[in-house]
Amino acid sequence: MIVGIEGTIERKDPTFVHINVSGIIHEVMVSINTSNSINEDKVKLFVTQVIREDANLLFGFVDNNEKKMFDTVIKINGVGPKVGLAICSTFTPSTFAKVVASKDVSMLKRVPGIGPKAASRILVELADFIVDGEDDGAVASSVEAVMALESLGFKRAMIQKALSGCSGDTATLVKEGLKKLQRL
Repeated sequence: MIVGIEGTIERKDPTFVHINVSGIIHEVMVSINTSNSINEDKVKLFVTQVIREDANLLFGFVDNNEKKMFDTVIKINGVGPKVGLAICSTFTPSTFAKVVASKDVSMLKRVPGIGPKAASRILVELADFIVDGEDDGAVASSVEAVMALESLGFKRAMIQKALSGCSGDTATLVKEGLKKLQRL
């Protein structure tokens, strides 16, 4: 799995870049925010690789928090990489956290490809883990911890109860959550 790419820009468009890595040119889809922040010929991007039966796609981000936001939203049922990239192009991670925390459906509907139903679903899926005032890393860690505990078979309500008041990176949150869930 490819998690990063570093090389020379061969071509740059608002939604993708061609990066030459030792003679092999890779097409990497990028958000408009990432595209605007690439100012030099040399670039290093954090990458999410999406493999489907008909495509092997790379999505690149200058900011690791933007990558975490993308990874989080594409895990939501009905939100694919195209819509995930549109969300990253429309909002910065901190702005997106505020939109979700305030449950602002109208702001989320501004993203191309998101209608009222999809906006509501995204807000419902993410509302439990994003709290006003958290930094982007804490938001991503809490989202990842909840998803990890859900994959182990725990119910979301129990997970939220166990994780309330906990802080730290994803691994710490999962460990604390497991300890508390054993007692519940």
